[in-house]
Amino acid sequence: MKLNFFAVTLLWLMALVARANDGVYFVNGNQIVPLQETDVEVTKEVLTISICDDGYARVDVLYEFTNRGLAKVVDMGFEADAPYNSDDDAVQKSGKHPYIHDFTVEMNGQSLPIRNYVMKSGNDEEDADFVPLDLNLWRDPGENDDEWTGLLNKQTKEHINYAYAYCFKANFKEGKNVVHHTYRYKMSGGIYRHFEIPYWLMPAMRWANHQIDDFTLRIKAENTAKQFSLHKGDKDENIEDMWRLATWRLVDGAGKMHVLKDKWDNEYYEFSLRNGTYEWHVKNFRPTENILITSPESMLYYRDDFKLGRFYDRTASVLVPYELMEETDDGPKFSTDATTEGILNSRILRNLPYANRGYVFKDQKLANYFKSLWWYMPDPSWQQSTADFTEEEQEWIKK
Repeated sequence: MKLNFFAVTLLWLMALVARANDGVYFVNGNQIVPLQETDVEVTKEVLTISICDDGYARVDVLYEFTNRGLAKVVDMGFEADAPYNSDDDAVQKSGKHPYIHDFTVEMNGQSLPIRNYVMKSGNDEEDADFVPLDLNLWRDPGENDDEWTGLLNKQTKEHINYAYAYCFKANFKEGKNVVHHTYRYKMSGGIYRHFEIPYWLMPAMRWANHQIDDFTLRIKAENTAKQFSLHKGDKDENIEDMWRLATWRLVDGAGKMHVLKDKWDNEYYEFSLRNGTYEWHVKNFRPTENILITSPESMLYYRDDFKLGRFYDRTASVLVPYELMEETDDGPKFSTDATTEGILNSRILRNLPYANRGYVFKDQKLANYFKSLWWYMPDPSWQQSTADFTEEEQEWIKK
């Protein structure tokens, strides 16, 4: 039976969230910061970002602060940029971001109440001031306002970008204080990228010591497998120097990593992680860049070694290289008669969900092919089953 795959939709299956030839930005992750000058220092931070199959990233941050002065109350805040190109770009008068959920803060074991409002967004030149906007004075620009996505002052006609504020009062005792902070946020995406997870590290420099004395970043794939990348740096860029401060290590689960170059020779760390965690730990950390965790297919697409199945994600199914499509009167389509290394391409595609879970193939041609994909990690203990296949994968196999 001949499979009939649908043109560009399959060619860029990860672009289901995109708008036209653009991407969709939902929201960023961020540090919590003081809203006024303080002598409180960040002595330790453990940041865990879990990449999930539901389209969300889950964030868990454990801070240890040191108050070297007397007990005090410090106003603290979290800035979340407004979305754009999404289905919910209208300003939320409640002050709660439409794509952030389950936002919690505990300090020294006590849950803290959160105050939400809309404020002017910070930028590269100045930090956010966390001053609430009077939304009676501002409105969403109309379609004739140069497609501006921020807010328009009704009187002065000033345009601004806005953000959502999550603020709370923190009662610091003398010495060590522990803050536990959690939330979920929608992953962004677009053409060539199934997901993007932006996270701002640099606001941590606003604390008294202008660094994080002991910093740990953990990226986790819990009860799933994820292939993702981090920009290692272009020539002479600060971000490359930042990553040289420490090395990555696999702390649990099955994982692989290497350095990947795109067609412009920009370098990325590429990770393949199944039910596990990669960790990066550094002392006296002064971040010089924010980070962006992405699915890696945009770096792979133009490479000569982009084999069928070079990128795979459980919720996006597969990226089929354009070179494997055939031009027809109805546009480019995937031919099941074509082969890769003597294997029908349709057979490779059908077996991708199994390879993603570590299935050990008995067919020697399939076994050799998947061993040639760097992300493949055989797991002899995995019992062949479709019980945990995602909805996308179930549909993929039926096709």
